[in-house]
Amino acid sequence: MPVTDADVERWLREDLGHHDVTNDVPGSTEGRLIAKEAGVAAGLDAAVAVFDYLGCDADAVVSSGDRVEPGDAALQATGDAQSVLRAERVAVNVAGHASGVATKTRRAVDAAREVSDAVEIAATRKTTPGMRGVEKRAVVAGGGDTHRLDLSHMVMVKDNHVAEMGLESAIRHFRERKSFATKLEVEVESPADAPQAADAGADIVLLDNMTPAETKRAVDLLDGAALAEASGSITVEDVPAYAATGVDVISMGSLTHSAPSLDYSFSTSVA
Repeated sequence: MPVTDADVERWLREDLGHHDVTNDVPGSTEGRLIAKEAGVAAGLDAAVAVFDYLGCDADAVVSSGDRVEPGDAALQATGDAQSVLRAERVAVNVAGHASGVATKTRRAVDAAREVSDAVEIAATRKTTPGMRGVEKRAVVAGGGDTHRLDLSHMVMVKDNHVAEMGLESAIRHFRERKSFATKLEVEVESPADAPQAADAGADIVLLDNMTPAETKRAVDLLDGAALAEASGSITVEDVPAYAATGVDVISMGSLTHSAPSLDYSFSTSVA
């Protein structure tokens, strides 16, 4: 999901409004996006796209996934002063948000690696409307997995499906309708339900809102019959305990919905 002109138009329309006097500045200028704190860079392609759309020349100075330290330049841009200044806030906001997601993801991945080299840290569909592509790419920049990009990527049988249809009936219903190329994941809320879901045809079993001890019990009961994913309000601090259970995936909505923005500033000088 690359950033499109339509994305940039929407962002700029939201920020500039109908009569932007603030940036009515003559001449040309150049500027740099500067990190004010340490973190992992992401979203720079989107930030460059904002400058490009307004006719500026912009380039990322670092690559997505690179660590930045306070004072490091992440992006540079030149062009008409008005255009550079109009692009500035949108570019800073997008890059800051994406870099915050990447930074939090890297923290979670590093926490998992303390106890396991195999477990994947994944995002969820709890993304900001209109920003999913930016946020999912930021997760990858931080070393995580995107999980589903949209509903078509995998069938997930959740608690509401089970409540309506029953566990085995729901699994059978969706297996009959999905493509052979599409994985089927089933959410369960107790360790005992995990092998039942696998036996009924789940490719992946999502162990929802279980403690680490319950998660380990479910993994033991599955015994490799399906991939095991732990999810449900898991924090970065919780990651090592869940990674030690033997799950294959730890998914965390907080990577996208609760990551604080990385602090950037944009400084210009007259060319």
